[in-house]
Amino acid sequence: MLSSLFNPHILNTRSKRSKTTHSKRMSLSLQTPSSVALSSKTSSLHKVGRGLRLIDGPSPSNALFFKHQRSFPRIHASSGSSSSVDTGAATELDAVSSFSEIVPDTVIFDDFEKFPPTAATVSSSLLLGICSLPDTIFRSAVDTALADSGCTALENQELRLSCFANKALVNVGGDLAKLVPGRVSTEVDARLAYDTHGIIRKVHDLLKLYNEVDVPPERLLFKIPATWQGIEASRLLESEGIQTHLTFVYSFAQAAAAAQAGASVIQIFVGRLRDWTRNHSGDPEVEAALKRGEDPGLALVTKAYNYIHKYGHKSKLMAAAVRNKQDLFSLLGVDYIIAPLKVLQSLKDSVTTPDEKYSFVRRLSPQAAANYNFGEEELTKWDQLSLASSMGPASVELLAAGLDGYVNQAKRVEELFAKIWPPPNV
Repeated sequence: MLSSLFNPHILNTRSKRSKTTHSKRMSLSLQTPSSVALSSKTSSLHKVGRGLRLIDGPSPSNALFFKHQRSFPRIHASSGSSSSVDTGAATELDAVSSFSEIVPDTVIFDDFEKFPPTAATVSSSLLLGICSLPDTIFRSAVDTALADSGCTALENQELRLSCFANKALVNVGGDLAKLVPGRVSTEVDARLAYDTHGIIRKVHDLLKLYNEVDVPPERLLFKIPATWQGIEASRLLESEGIQTHLTFVYSFAQAAAAAQAGASVIQIFVGRLRDWTRNHSGDPEVEAALKRGEDPGLALVTKAYNYIHKYGHKSKLMAAAVRNKQDLFSLLGVDYIIAPLKVLQSLKDSVTTPDEKYSFVRRLSPQAAANYNFGEEELTKWDQLSLASSMGPASVELLAAGLDGYVNQAKRVEELFAKIWPPPNV
């Protein structure tokens, strides 16, 4: 679920010529400088509670982004033309991690020892999970938000509950920022998805609150739905130096518009697009991929990656809702791959021999992107009208479903806060 979520300094690192005969490689590690230590915090994570599933939004994706500094290998992606792993990888996880940043899409607190977090996403769904387990280390962050005097003084209940929610998101985000070395991605209220200025105001409000808890802007991302208004908000925020994370991308038009806007992270849900295809038809982009014998979700990630790299956009691409190892193998080379824990465990448990490690092939690369041909209609300067006319039924319906889920989560948080406010012992 992000997050990179994500260390911008390391993500922008360019490959350096190796002193050995190995091919060039570009580090895409999510970790911040080694001066940030997690060891002192690891034991406290186990106090959070057992079995709490941190889910970002209505489906299990992108709650916390993880990479173990020891058992989880340092992540690299080749930036040269080599198509095979050039290290002595011991497991499939080691091998695929040489190409892309591999991170779990959900996390259960019992798994912290295996996959300690290096970055995180804080969302309405996470707040609901925290409130369901009063003994978590994050519960005090929520209780403190509900005791905030500034919010309490607001006479309008709607504004008061919104204030509590903002404070809770930031308080939890602030706690997570102390526990992880990477960036914290904060969900922006999906009810503002079609209000550019509303999104910008909300992000500025959240930034002020983060400043109050001493979390600097470079440690933050703001997760915004990829409506036209969200994309435009991303463009304006990025021009201010505020990092954005555009989600619910299900079409090339959305991905290209997001890249033109300069979004720091663009998230495509591979499996959800495939699920839509199984039960629907009539989407030109999806049917074109099927006619070529390609999976629509994998094809979209490939096309978006090629567009970003061929035309020099700064955005990093995240493939989410990856369902199995074959999906993951087909995406090697993309910046981030969000994979289920069962897939990661399978990769970690599968040992590769010296010969087998060379069977892992980089599917996406800047070199391949340079040779990819785009149609003239795909190279447009995207605006609201062209985006609307190019989004087929798949992206329209999936975007709407994602927004509905996020809105419902936000409402549930406010309803819960209305019931438990004021908190006990305050």
